[in-house]
Amino acid sequence: MENQKSKDPLHGVTLQAIVEKLVYYYGFDTLGELISIKCFTENPSIKSSLTFLRKTDWARKKVEELYVKSLSKFPEN
Repeated sequence: MENQKSKDPLHGVTLQAIVEKLVYYYGFDTLGELISIKCFTENPSIKSSLTFLRKTDWARKKVEELYVKSLSKFPEN
């Protein structure tokens, strides 16, 4: 029973993979509208977004929540 798959959709998914998938699907413009944080609205990049999100728990939580809500919309799911 140790080989049970985790029911947590974030299990094993890196923050970088989450941000890249959201940016690919929504783009920074829409992401900035959905989650109003400067790393998505002012001179956005994957690298700067990751730096900010790793330091800011509340923002990371919002990004993770959007990712979980969006999983069914992603092409490979």
